[in-house]
Amino acid sequence: MASSSFSLSPLSSLPPSWKHHVFPSFHGADVRKSFLSHILKEFRSKGIDTFIDDDIERNKSIGPQLIDAIKGSKIGIILLSKNYASSSWCLNELVEIMKCRTELGQTVMTIFYEVDPADVKKQRKDFGKSFRKTCKGKTSDEIETWKKALEGVATIAGYHSNNWDNEAAMIEKIATDVSNILNSSTPTRDFEELFVPGAHMEKWNYFFLNV
Repeated sequence: MASSSFSLSPLSSLPPSWKHHVFPSFHGADVRKSFLSHILKEFRSKGIDTFIDDDIERNKSIGPQLIDAIKGSKIGIILLSKNYASSSWCLNELVEIMKCRTELGQTVMTIFYEVDPADVKKQRKDFGKSFRKTCKGKTSDEIETWKKALEGVATIAGYHSNNWDNEAAMIEKIATDVSNILNSSTPTRDFEELFVPGAHMEKWNYFFLNV
């Protein structure tokens, strides 16, 4: 059970502009039955309300209901896995979340799950192959929008699964940080604004991309 220091106030106490604590964007086939299920369990134990789109029919474009859920979430979490870019749905979610980061000041957190952030940023290797397949038949404007979103999200401070020997510890750290952000009265746009590189960075064990 989560300690009381990390518990959240009821969702009803959120400002009217926020409908959910967290909106996660993920490729279900990669993580739904494994990493995602574990992190959602940890979120629930800490009172973190997470929007999950199980009841939304997926097609080529995300609809108003999903866009409203993205805009109504305090934190957007991008769970980047090897097949994330194989889904135009995921890429369109990413674009909307990055818009909310810029236009609404939404906090954005990244998790690089068994994928190299540099491959995401430059759309290379297996991640790039999946991306290029998704781009077939798409307009140049749509492709460029996706590329810009991937380049942007890859440079946001986040968690790299390859840096953790214990996945359970990684999940606990993510959930604790999310709880701390939600309980903080300090406005923040990006997750990295809460943590400045310096003497304590090794303690936090974060991955910062410098390419």
